[in-house]
Amino acid sequence: MTEFACEEPLTDLDANSPYAAWLRVMAWLYDPFVWLGEIAGMRRRRGVLLAEAHGRVVEIGAGTGLNIAHYPDAVCELILTEPEPSMRRKLARRLERHGRAARILDVPAERFPFADGSVDTVVSTLVLCTVDDPERALREIARVLRPDGQLLFAEHVRASSRLLAACQDKLLRPWRGFAGGCVCNRPTVELMRGCGFTVEADDVSWRGMPAIVRPLTVGRATH
Repeated sequence: MTEFACEEPLTDLDANSPYAAWLRVMAWLYDPFVWLGEIAGMRRRRGVLLAEAHGRVVEIGAGTGLNIAHYPDAVCELILTEPEPSMRRKLARRLERHGRAARILDVPAERFPFADGSVDTVVSTLVLCTVDDPERALREIARVLRPDGQLLFAEHVRASSRLLAACQDKLLRPWRGFAGGCVCNRPTVELMRGCGFTVEADDVSWRGMPAIVRPLTVGRATH
């Protein structure tokens, strides 16, 4: 069973985001756009990462639902958050195709409607680069995780190469407009550690991955 809920309306910032209109278009283009990357390596990375998910799971920015097929039986409750209505419609259809029970919530990562210490696993794949306030989102994740909870993530981050990082800085504005608000040079792992997380992660890439979103950092964080 798929359950929809809107815990509270989007803020003016969310509704009037300069990327909002393009995100509605991206809902239809997203799967074909990332198809080659999924085949080249991302699909396998999702499977390995999400094999560790268990208990009550909250996925932020679930998008069109590319993670759904990879959740194991150890997940007893699945909650998918997605603020974009067009994405939520595709997400619901994918849940139905997979016969997966889940709740879909219209809430941003910075403002969870969950009690403190009530979640076993939070999942973020290619999302923390786009949230408006990543530190606030990470503090919310830390708040809702149980003491033995985990954040599983796959995020493209600021490159360690000075040359590539400079290119990310230079191309940030056009890339952000094209990629629905993605901040390609965001130092996400450093932000996690600054918010009190202990992070275990590896940088990965594969042939055909656009240089501007290298590396992809995949790992687990605890608080």
